[in-house]
Amino acid sequence: MRIVSSLPSIVAALVFVAACSAAAPEPVMGGSPPPPPPPAPPPAAAIPTEKPADAAPPDATGKTAEPAPATSAMATPAPTPVPSAEPSACPPDMQLVEGEYCTEVEHKCKKSWFDKSNKKTVCEEFEPTSKCVGKKVKKRYCVDTYEWPNQKGVRPEVMNRFHQAQIKCASVGKRMCTESEWNFACEGPEMKPFPHGYVRDAAKCNGDHLWDDPNMKKVAARDGDELARLWKGVPSGSQPNCISAFGVADMPANTDEVVASEQPKGSRHALYDSVHTGGPWYKGVRNQCRPKVYTHDEDFYYYFLSFRCCAEADGKATDPRTPWQIRDKWTVQKVEKRAGFTIAEMQKKLDQKKQGQCTCAAHDILCKTMCGTLLGPGAVDAKH
Repeated sequence: MRIVSSLPSIVAALVFVAACSAAAPEPVMGGSPPPPPPPAPPPAAAIPTEKPADAAPPDATGKTAEPAPATSAMATPAPTPVPSAEPSACPPDMQLVEGEYCTEVEHKCKKSWFDKSNKKTVCEEFEPTSKCVGKKVKKRYCVDTYEWPNQKGVRPEVMNRFHQAQIKCASVGKRMCTESEWNFACEGPEMKPFPHGYVRDAAKCNGDHLWDDPNMKKVAARDGDELARLWKGVPSGSQPNCISAFGVADMPANTDEVVASEQPKGSRHALYDSVHTGGPWYKGVRNQCRPKVYTHDEDFYYYFLSFRCCAEADGKATDPRTPWQIRDKWTVQKVEKRAGFTIAEMQKKLDQKKQGQCTCAAHDILCKTMCGTLLGPGAVDAKH
């Protein structure tokens, strides 16, 4: 089997219906005290504050309220992270990613199987070679070592909508990672299909858990007990063999991640700014570096969906807006409105978390989303 991996060429949009208890693990589009926050990288760039007349978003719904979720073998040695030649290029909680990124990579599958529930062929082992059949683009940027809140030993935070994740990144002087940035940080300079090599291993990157029929009404209500029941993740940094050559941890499997689109306007995958990557902890899903899902809008959130942040290297100012938002002349205020909270309000919550005082009323969903405390206390980490 010959597999060519590129941003527009691999899409795993899978059908999910909330009313169906036998749904596939990956949904389609829809709509512990907290530790201190990580140190902030360089300050963000100055962003226009007046709303331009032509500021038309990719999703022009104008929604600001919290929406409902989707309805709908050979072991490979653990990679040795490449040490940064310039430790000051990135903050201590981030890794420098630098080199030539290939826009389209060819991998040949040696061993695969078909998952009926997702109607997806899963490659278990690739030929140990990667061929660049696209263009090479020079890149140099910083990426969080772990998923938000980017701290070793802390569970990756889930249940954020796209713009909420974006404002959280902006609150620490960072931005959302793009598709290609996530790819490069995961696959490394050798363009591996998995961060640890060419053989899929769910014991290295937490995966292959059985589908557990989420109660979608409870997920929509952010029911802490239901979110705890569904939790099959592991804390950040607890997978020593799930580390890329650039030293970035926990990228495929465990929690899925959301990144910013780089699809050209008018292309068949240019639906939303929100793109999903990595794949969740379930069996029979896309747990590789390159495959993407392009069918979730910016208001989508889910119990296994997380994110991490990126920033410019070498102390350069970081614009918190996405490539699409820059193209369409969005302001940060417009992003804040979509998120439901501002950068300043999020920074206040981070200060409260640092003091162990980020507490919320029982039904204050927005507060719990900002504090990252939606997951009920009954959650048990997966064993791997």
